[in-house]
Amino acid sequence: MSTPTVRPAQPFNPNDDARVLIKAIECPVADETAIINCLARRSNEQRLQIADAFKIMYEKDLIKTLKCKLSGNFENCIVAMMTPLPEYYAKELHDAMSGLGTDEDVLIEVLCTMSNKDIIIIRETYHKLYNRSLESDVKGDTSGTFKRLMVSLCNAARDESNITDPERALQDAEALHKAGVLRLGTDESTFITVLCQRSHAHLQLVFQEYQQITGHDIEKAVKNEFSGDSEDALLAIIRSIKNQAAFFAKYLNKSMKGLGTDDRQLIRLVVTRSEIDMVEIKSEYQSKYGESLADAINGDCSGHYRDCLLALIGEY
Repeated sequence: MSTPTVRPAQPFNPNDDARVLIKAIECPVADETAIINCLARRSNEQRLQIADAFKIMYEKDLIKTLKCKLSGNFENCIVAMMTPLPEYYAKELHDAMSGLGTDEDVLIEVLCTMSNKDIIIIRETYHKLYNRSLESDVKGDTSGTFKRLMVSLCNAARDESNITDPERALQDAEALHKAGVLRLGTDESTFITVLCQRSHAHLQLVFQEYQQITGHDIEKAVKNEFSGDSEDALLAIIRSIKNQAAFFAKYLNKSMKGLGTDDRQLIRLVVTRSEIDMVEIKSEYQSKYGESLADAINGDCSGHYRDCLLALIGEY
């Protein structure tokens, strides 16, 4: 069961919210608290309705109007909140592959955790926005095993039934064992086929069977047999299947630890997961890192940017 921290507001009137926003924006100094209180407590779909109402009532584009008055990471957070989710993901993927180098973390975070339906919608949106296929850009920007993994995930071919077959799970576990430990070199195709195409319910059984056969976790096998981005991607698939909330808690922690904050990743995770499973993510974060996600954000961010993130996770 997944529990969001941002739910559709009830009652909801987009015209009323548009009036609140025009008043907040047209102050000599934007009333950023009013903007947060309005937008961070609405679902993405409701925010889009507010933007439509704003356009009709004031003949202005809400995002452009907000951008003129806001700045920095607070602006980036608000713009992310106001962007249709498929468009937002498509843009994040495109930017991750544009320019010099590739931000593999974005490809892993998005493609390794999405359902077939989500990937198909993102693919279609990507093509509409950039007149290019997501798969061709992934192929052009990655290489080796990592490329094969990402292309397989782009194909959205995972079995999404809840049907499980213990005998088949045992066969897959044995196949993974033979593809790794029991041969010289790694049969990467077997790992890609099993981990990218089998259902989540089936893979839970496969992981259990693998532990029984080998005496160690499937994660250890991946760490022994793969390296670099391929290892990270396969571990992301495994960990998100085992416990998706814990997986995203780890990514949130990663975005805020070390030298500097990866604000783009932090914004993406908070904005997108707030409508899905942020309650569970907060619980996992507290359990794993010994501090609340709210405290982590308080210690790493400031001003209205911090307040907006806290509002999205239900702590403002």
